[in-house]
Amino acid sequence: MTPLAALSVYRWGSRTAADYFCPVCGILPFRKPSAPTARERAEGVRPFEGWAVNTRCLEGFDPSAVPVRRIHGSALVAERPG
Repeated sequence: MTPLAALSVYRWGSRTAADYFCPVCGILPFRKPSAPTARERAEGVRPFEGWAVNTRCLEGFDPSAVPVRRIHGSALVAERPG
């Protein structure tokens, strides 16, 4: 298991999200999701304060046993940082 301090961090787009990945094998075990855009905030979307976890990295956990929320990336609207 790789400790958090040894993981690499990648930031993209608005630079408010952080993807943590192993610099040796490349797996992304978790990420800190991005902040809502101005449009999303205006629509009432609240910031997500938690972490997104790649459950495929957890021993003894069956990812198919939990509900899935699908996100269509092609429908997302990018906002340039101001």
